Amino acid sequence: MSMKAENETWQCTKNCGACCFLDPLQREDALKALSEEDALTYLKMVGLDGWCIHLDKATKKCKIYSSRPEFCKIHSLIKLFHIKRQNLNRYAINCCREHISSIYGNESTVMRDFNHNIRNENGGDEKLCGKKTAR
Repeated sequence: MSMKAENETWQCTKNCGACCFLDPLQREDALKALSEEDALTYLKMVGLDGWCIHLDKATKKCKIYSSRPEFCKIHSLIKLFHIKRQNLNRYAINCCREHISSIYGNESTVMRDFNHNIRNENGGDEKLCGKKTAR
């Protein structure tokens, strides 16, 4: 593993919301990993434009954050995709980069902010442990 990767810690990035793009045609792997009940909940959350209906598009914040479904929480990746806890950080970073790239582009401000924040402990909104930092 490179020194760069070892020094990165997943953090949610302000003004992103890439994980809230739920278009089932582009998130087939996520939808398949869910239970039937969670898949129905997921599909009910998808707006006509593919974005979660609970995302405030102006602020890129979740309007139901404190009561969001379990599958919206980063630690759920462990169970859904059979990730070992010690691999969660790297897996989460890779997922975010993939989604940010597909939505905003590799050279976007959002991607630059994400890459900066995962290398800087004061940059994000949520760490892997689930404790929120200041928004």
